[in-house]
Amino acid sequence: MGQVSDLYSRKVAAGQLRADHAQQQVLPHMDHVLDQMQAAPAPKRSAWRAFLGVGSPDPAPAAKGLYLWGGVGRGKSMLMDLMAEAAGQIPCRRVHFHEFMQEIQAGLNEARKRGQQDTVRPVAEGVARQTRLLCFDEMQITDIADAMIVGRLFQVLFDQGVTVVTTSNRVPEDLYKHGLNRQLFLPFIGLIRERMEVVCLDSQTDYRQNRQGGPVWFAPADAQAKAALDGAWSDLTGDATPEPLTIAVQGRQVTLPAHAGRVARSSFWDLCGRPLGPADYLAVARAVDVLLIDGVPRLSASNYNEARRFVTLIDALYEAKVRLIASAADEPEQLYNEGEGSFEFERTASRLREMQDAAWGRRADAAPPEEAESATA
Repeated sequence: MGQVSDLYSRKVAAGQLRADHAQQQVLPHMDHVLDQMQAAPAPKRSAWRAFLGVGSPDPAPAAKGLYLWGGVGRGKSMLMDLMAEAAGQIPCRRVHFHEFMQEIQAGLNEARKRGQQDTVRPVAEGVARQTRLLCFDEMQITDIADAMIVGRLFQVLFDQGVTVVTTSNRVPEDLYKHGLNRQLFLPFIGLIRERMEVVCLDSQTDYRQNRQGGPVWFAPADAQAKAALDGAWSDLTGDATPEPLTIAVQGRQVTLPAHAGRVARSSFWDLCGRPLGPADYLAVARAVDVLLIDGVPRLSASNYNEARRFVTLIDALYEAKVRLIASAADEPEQLYNEGEGSFEFERTASRLREMQDAAWGRRADAAPPEEAESATA
């Protein structure tokens, strides 16, 4: 196991990263987490279990984790990648928080089917058997189902010796802000403060905004934009005749109106006007390499549900490195400027801007040195 700061320095020296003072200020906190984990005593069985010769070892105490928060595009995701890489032999999982919670909810459903009264504990213990270090990207709580179980879930994970490191755009006290039954969620904020060091990444540089994109975002969504998407479809598919793509997701079907090979095309309303969720969008992201979306409208309280689905869709596409080509009512930063959800959309707008770059989505080991700043996204 190495240190995150050493790995960061090597990548800077190799031209793969651009040194950033604010990021460098965070590195000792990340190193400290790994140092604690390395120094932790090995798991052992209790005296009674040892005497009887039964039972699994008692979990070692969890090292104090890290909650890294700050504005969009400051390099938090890149730092999380380095944390997972530096973990070495420590059983570690690096996962987007949205995806992790989808897995947890699926596990809870299975536990209910088995008639278990305490559904959270066995699911959390299953995670702990495989992982000592959980590295989450983009912790945010918007779903009441997640909000009601995260406190209990993370308490069991900590008790089982799992250390958590996460990024977020918000200080802990702003998680699930104005959410339904938020008073039941508040103990989770206290748990974060108790079991994780809260650190702000206060960089003045937004690396995503500093990059120049290619012609993949067309605004406004007029006839000229439609013609541009038609041309992109023709170029990408060789004028193939489009056919519907139906994807099976947890016993139901999600259909994209047009696809050829691993290129698909859909209107905003086909994707976000229907009651689809994270699992559906993750399945879409796994099924295609390029997605064309027609007619992204202005977003506001009047189409709040559709806007939330669009945010979730972009998260899934971003994590899977799916290339996005779209027509929209305006530039990403101007799509959702006021009302509930506009703050959260700043991250989505930043990702949409980053995804416009011609080099976005390339494998890190294939990126030439002059494009190294993309690793800071």
